[in-house]
Amino acid sequence: MFNKKLLVIALIATVSAISGCKAGLFGGTDAAPAPQPPPAPVVVDGMRTSYADVVEKTSPAVVRIEAAHKEKATPQGQNPTADDFFKQFQAPQQNRRPQIERGLGSGVIVNANGTILTNNHVVEGADKITVAMSDNKTYDAKIIGTDEPSDLAVIKIEAENLPFLTLGNSDSVRIGDIVLAIGNPLGIGQSVTSGIISAKGRRTGLSDGSFEDFLQTDAPINRGNSGGALVNLSGELIGINSQILSGGAGGGNIGIAFSIPSNMAKSVMEQLVKDGKVHRGMLGVNIQNITDDTAKALEIKDKNGVLVSNVKTGSAADKAGVKRGDIIIAINGEKIEDSNTLRNKVAGTAPGTTIKLTVIRESKEMELSATLDEFAAADAKNDGPGTGNDDKGGAEKQSGKLGVGLEPVTPAVAKQLGLDSDKEGMVVTEVDPNGPAAEEGVSRGDVILEINKKAVNSVADVQSALSASGDKPVLLLISRRGQTIYLTIKPE
Repeated sequence: MFNKKLLVIALIATVSAISGCKAGLFGGTDAAPAPQPPPAPVVVDGMRTSYADVVEKTSPAVVRIEAAHKEKATPQGQNPTADDFFKQFQAPQQNRRPQIERGLGSGVIVNANGTILTNNHVVEGADKITVAMSDNKTYDAKIIGTDEPSDLAVIKIEAENLPFLTLGNSDSVRIGDIVLAIGNPLGIGQSVTSGIISAKGRRTGLSDGSFEDFLQTDAPINRGNSGGALVNLSGELIGINSQILSGGAGGGNIGIAFSIPSNMAKSVMEQLVKDGKVHRGMLGVNIQNITDDTAKALEIKDKNGVLVSNVKTGSAADKAGVKRGDIIIAINGEKIEDSNTLRNKVAGTAPGTTIKLTVIRESKEMELSATLDEFAAADAKNDGPGTGNDDKGGAEKQSGKLGVGLEPVTPAVAKQLGLDSDKEGMVVTEVDPNGPAAEEGVSRGDVILEINKKAVNSVADVQSALSASGDKPVLLLISRRGQTIYLTIKPE
């Protein structure tokens, strides 16, 4: 059968060969070059007609990164995986060599001395890193430092006088600004796409999730673009392309991509270059956003700020006098709109720095001073939802307004749930799947400590608190695997 695909490839190859020989066919290499037409105007009638000047300025500083990982042998005494089992039949065992897995990504030269910014996930665990320039010249690279929480890494090649990009101010970026994404998608070579800034301050939770403050763009970004550049029309680096939201199994672009803002990248890079790690401030609180229902339950009009659901004993917040139930509305006079803003603002402040917190407690505004501790990765981990209690014996039903079964936390119940023996509250033993509590994520094994800021240790306490709330949303303080959170429930 006639193969059209092969014909197309053959034609392309023929045209390429003719193009490559053109100088020799018509006068040789010493012939004077033909006069070039003047470049097309970039702006016509006030409208930009080309981004070529921006691309010409920025693209040489965007590189391809190849990270090679050696396949690890199964240690003696350890059970092989299914993949290991089948691989032993692929070649005689005595002749097998470690296989090399190669990953492709992108990077951005940010200093003429060969310093390159990229994503942590591009180079993580690599045994060898190769950097290819836009002219295909290659260099071996070494890792200067990596930072998993921000998904950033700094690598370096031994070279001088390289093209590089200047980091712009990502805080000044506006939704609707035109941007260009430059990288090496799918291994096909450097590509440039255009779009706009679709949103700011996005958090995806797709990576470590600790410190995310993404710029969202609709500039087409695909696999291999990770670590590449997002630039503005002034040719400044305003973001490091990091993640995409894919709508299918193929992982293709659907117009939703996320870039790490340049201001965050600059801070992380400077610390990695200086001493190979990032130092972040830590306040020592669990926080959550304030929803409409939470605001009604707390009887507050303004949803700005974050609700403190727990304060770590001995932490900076504890020493400053922050209490559970406080609402933090500002840091150093700057308004805090949500939990992600507070988390990033604290993390971006050096440990040992004293900050001013503006909090609302019992409808009164006050200022507290906190000297920040240093963040450690373990401090960000959340144990997740409770496992539940299968022992329903003796459960006292309170299914009316909340749709849950409850019983007091006795020493025996505390032991079953792995709680402190002196733990108080009401443990959830049953959850009506169609009830309001289930809708908000309450599960068996959760311990209700307070209802509308009133401690509850019996069904009578629960009934009294619910009666006092009337038809308003109910604010529950729940203990779940060592973490305390507030949940707001609309009672039936």
